[in-house]
Amino acid sequence: MKRQFLTLLAMLLLSGLLTANAQTNMAGRTYHNPNIIADMMNDATKDLDKKVAEARTKGIAEAEKKKGRKLTGEEIAKLDAEIKKKMAELEAMKKGMKLAITIEFKDDKNLVMKQDTKISDEALKAAGYGWLKRKAMKAALAVVPKSHKGTYVVKGNMIIMTDTDNDKDTLNISQDGKYIKGKLDKKDKPFKLLRIK
Repeated sequence: MKRQFLTLLAMLLLSGLLTANAQTNMAGRTYHNPNIIADMMNDATKDLDKKVAEARTKGIAEAEKKKGRKLTGEEIAKLDAEIKKKMAELEAMKKGMKLAITIEFKDDKNLVMKQDTKISDEALKAAGYGWLKRKAMKAALAVVPKSHKGTYVVKGNMIIMTDTDNDKDTLNISQDGKYIKGKLDKKDKPFKLLRIK
């Protein structure tokens, strides 16, 4: 009985080690997201209709309290037109901004990160940028490298990447290896790259 238990324990440990090694061997894998900005904005605006309706009701109540009377149909229509304009600007920003990211793990320590960033003129206008700033941003985006080489190490479920400027970035890999998560900035929600190869 004791022998069977030890054999079973050894098999479980061995299968656990094999699984762990399979997860950390990133060579040849590719992860991709066609637009992490869209994912972030969709997540940030998922309850937007509800929030806008609540803000509209609150705004009408505050305006009526300030004026000491009910708002007229014309005043409410003006408020609704302003809300509609802001929603259209937000939608233009969502549709006009793209940041595609692909990470290719070339071997057990080298990777290539590719990015494709596009921002439409409509999105920049909706964000409130004037003509000069829009042109400057587009010029800056045109010279941003589309591909970066770097190295990486895997520690548990963390992938620590180092680029050519010696900047470090940390990604987390899922248990099943189907996706990796990272953040553009510490305060941002994580983005997800799905394994495509």
